[in-house]
Amino acid sequence: MEDKKSQQMETDGSFMSRVISVGFFGGLIWSLLAFLAYYLNFTKVGPALILAPWALGKWKNEWLGHLIGVVILALLSILVAIGYRFLLSKVKSMWAGILYGTVLWFIVFYVLHPIFPGLEPMNKIGKNTVVTTLCLFILYGLFIGMTISFEYSERYGTNNQKSS
Repeated sequence: MEDKKSQQMETDGSFMSRVISVGFFGGLIWSLLAFLAYYLNFTKVGPALILAPWALGKWKNEWLGHLIGVVILALLSILVAIGYRFLLSKVKSMWAGILYGTVLWFIVFYVLHPIFPGLEPMNKIGKNTVVTTLCLFILYGLFIGMTISFEYSERYGTNNQKSS
């Protein structure tokens, strides 16, 4: 009984470390792709947007600002992945990740819009920016969702046969 309890705690701990790494690398990968989309003028919004409420100066809109934005987004993505773990990890559908990414996009561009000075209103930001950022958020949510749900299913699924 005690052995089973310690084994469960070890599995929970290793699962949470996996969630943290998925969050960090998901944020890193997708924010780098967002920077690439910004650099190629697919979107008016780059990773440096995260610095807008706090940083002063023009440097935040240059490559250094975007690089720091990528790192900050990778770290914030850990919280996003932990949120997915507790809200939707049991759902075995890609639609949960797509919905999660869409909700994140809505939160950033509508709910948090007032804290980002310089971010144009949605009716003026342009179709390319809307479509590109929405697609990036959907793919990010899908990446986080499918990876965490798959890992959850592998560790805790009812079809999983583990030998003692």
